[in-house]
Amino acid sequence: MGRQRKRVVTGEAAPPPRKDEKPSAGHRKDKKKKVDIGKVFINISIGLCIFSLIWFFYAIYMRSSLAKRVVTLHPSPPVLHANSTSAKVSPERFWGSYRPQVYFGMKTRSPRSIVTGMMWMRQFSDLDVNLRHTCEQGDHLQGYGWLMHDGITFGVQEIRDNDFTLTTEFAKRMGGDNGGDWTWRITAKQHSSAPQAPVISLMFYAAADTQGSLQAHVEERNRLASITGFSEELGNFKISFQKPVTGEQSSAKYASYNYLQTVSPGLEKLTDIVKLSLNRRFVYSPPSGEKRHYIAVDTYKPLSHQNQQKPADTRKESDFVVYQVTVQTPFQIEVLFESGSFHDRPSQLVGSIMTQELERRKAEFNSKFEKTFGLERKGYNQAYIKFAKLALSNMLGGMGFFYGQSVVQSVYNEYPLLYPEGALFTAVPSRSFFPRGFLWDEGFHQLLLSKWDPQVTREAIAHWIDLMNVEGWIPREQILGVEARSKVPAEFVVQRNENANPPTLFLALQQLIEQLSTNPDGPESQPTLHFLRRVFPRLKTWFEWYNTTQAGPKPNSYRWRGRDKDTNLFLNPKTLTSGLDDYPRASHPSADERHVDLHCWMALSSGIMASIAQLLGEPHQDHKLSHAILSDNNLLNELHWSEQLRAFSDYGNHTQALSLQQEKVYVPPGQPRHQFPVARLVRVVRKAPKLQYVNALGYVSLFPFLLQILQPDSPKLEHIFRDMRDSNKLWTPYGLRSLSKADPLYMKRNTEHDAPYWRGPVWINLNYLVVKALHHYSNTEGPYKEKASVLYEELRTNIINNVYRQYAETGYIWEQYNDTTGRGQGSHPFTGWSALTVLMMAEQY
Repeated sequence: MGRQRKRVVTGEAAPPPRKDEKPSAGHRKDKKKKVDIGKVFINISIGLCIFSLIWFFYAIYMRSSLAKRVVTLHPSPPVLHANSTSAKVSPERFWGSYRPQVYFGMKTRSPRSIVTGMMWMRQFSDLDVNLRHTCEQGDHLQGYGWLMHDGITFGVQEIRDNDFTLTTEFAKRMGGDNGGDWTWRITAKQHSSAPQAPVISLMFYAAADTQGSLQAHVEERNRLASITGFSEELGNFKISFQKPVTGEQSSAKYASYNYLQTVSPGLEKLTDIVKLSLNRRFVYSPPSGEKRHYIAVDTYKPLSHQNQQKPADTRKESDFVVYQVTVQTPFQIEVLFESGSFHDRPSQLVGSIMTQELERRKAEFNSKFEKTFGLERKGYNQAYIKFAKLALSNMLGGMGFFYGQSVVQSVYNEYPLLYPEGALFTAVPSRSFFPRGFLWDEGFHQLLLSKWDPQVTREAIAHWIDLMNVEGWIPREQILGVEARSKVPAEFVVQRNENANPPTLFLALQQLIEQLSTNPDGPESQPTLHFLRRVFPRLKTWFEWYNTTQAGPKPNSYRWRGRDKDTNLFLNPKTLTSGLDDYPRASHPSADERHVDLHCWMALSSGIMASIAQLLGEPHQDHKLSHAILSDNNLLNELHWSEQLRAFSDYGNHTQALSLQQEKVYVPPGQPRHQFPVARLVRVVRKAPKLQYVNALGYVSLFPFLLQILQPDSPKLEHIFRDMRDSNKLWTPYGLRSLSKADPLYMKRNTEHDAPYWRGPVWINLNYLVVKALHHYSNTEGPYKEKASVLYEELRTNIINNVYRQYAETGYIWEQYNDTTGRGQGSHPFTGWSALTVLMMAEQY
């Protein structure tokens, strides 16, 4: 309020006012000011209410807007042109063995493809129904996998069941407008140890996926001669089934035939439909032999759910046709797909013509393999070369084409959302256990495939990058389509947008850049420049997403998000996002953590970003500066060097004084024990954690060396090489173990259900990076050049020999190898990054 001015009066005081005298102007002003104050408060209150409402609705709008960002795709033009995988644009790659989750099958690179496949079962066995279809470790096959596969035109696979072997071959022939023709040849032979020739039922099928139609054509009462069909991308087509023969020139063998024509609500139901249609009323009656009842497809009878609270499947049903042939080994059967648009085909691709075509393709494959990898020139024997060919072939034969929607969630979503529909052309880690796309695996896969076919690498990277949202996030595990989702436990389905994965695609991009620099005029390298130009806008967003969302507590430090929250049940909470799952990190997750492996990934990525930008004539100084800062060895030492461990280390809130112990469950006297919870293993912390270096020696400690961040004269290399070669720490005759044998968590379970995973076993992807880094330092001038050279030769030889030996003994390439015995363990076949053994054999890094 303003201050009132006083009247100055001389002489006598003014008489008191009379009762009937009006209030003075001053009093009126006081009263008016009191009224004004009230109005001000009212106006302020109204204003605050309006502001609060505006803020409330703005917050709702912003939350809604932020909630939508997780499912909003990146606005820049997609890397892949529309219809880039169609028969018109890419006819030679349209059909392929793009169903890695089944033992043998083919489909097109289109969203709703007609799919084809094969199931089989042995008749008259001890097992009631031993149907094989999807790749399952529980089938206990002696081995299966592609012996040869060029990724485009043909493949030869061998499947060794208990007492017989199936050889599945396919070859494609271009022609017409819809991807041309293809032929399958299945050859069955009994094992020499089998007491008698087994009788086998092969079941060939075709299934539509919500679009297209199929029609069975039967002859001789119940033999399915062919299937005709139509779909949007294939037009009219015909699938013909040849009768079984003993060999290529032989006459037909006796066989029993059955078929099933029905509908399916989804591709993941095909096995169940066949199982529910089986009947043993049929009689196998060979001319010379006893009559026996055998199991065959009959009429599909869905299970009744009258007494179950299971909701009805409301999906659109699609045609599903199965052709079963039951015949005694040995035999050979051919299945022929013919496109209706192929009008000038010279002959059918069967019999001797199929044989000639396969032999020509095999010769071309062998020639290209030697030209690419040069293993004969290096002196490898034929057994090792055959092994290397199948390792490459299994990665090529493990390429899948998936289409569907991920399930995602952000902190702004109360419930998970469906991501926009998308396609993914990618290799898979394991056909049996991980038949889908994993982001950090794919970078390793493409290191090998880029040597064989750079176009595969460009397309695979483009598919992954095109799945990016507006924030720059790519869901790290791609579970697209009902078949893929049926193989994934529910707790792993939802992908969260704060969670990263190592950006290994930059490793593959680095390979493409080197190929371009080495041979800029080569026909296989020329498309790379155009590809890089299209992918670069999204790469910038992707790199920036890592740089902001995974930032650490100190400048230029980084921290993986997404660590397990329930510290009560985990000995050391997992960091799935790092790719190294249960590798020991800070015992108590917090925002104070700094992760050395992520720091090194960012240093590598920033350098590759600078190289791409410079190659394209784009501004590159910011990325070059980032690379210089993150690669600064002094900064790396300051953030991550532990003097106590004499190694690079994570930093965080940590204690080593902890263990898993049986929890105590109080049961009142006289009460039955089964009415109370089962005692679990829970974590017991004996000493409070504090901020310190984690001091776990293993793969993470090696990252500044692995990704070649360390200068060749860095004294830290001496400590790293010493720890690597110490058999009480990391060295084994089979490769480097993932965690030091001297570490308190070495081979310790993380929960009562989780066996040690990255706490000792030998992993080939990280060992490949070790060998690659040793090769680099052994060819770079510095005080540790000779030591690196000795370690390189010894480690490389150990890894190659053990992976080969385990394949020879078990029939499989494995996910990981026991650090004590060298035996393969984990999922199998694992011809994802374990196939990098081929590059170590070829010494191509």
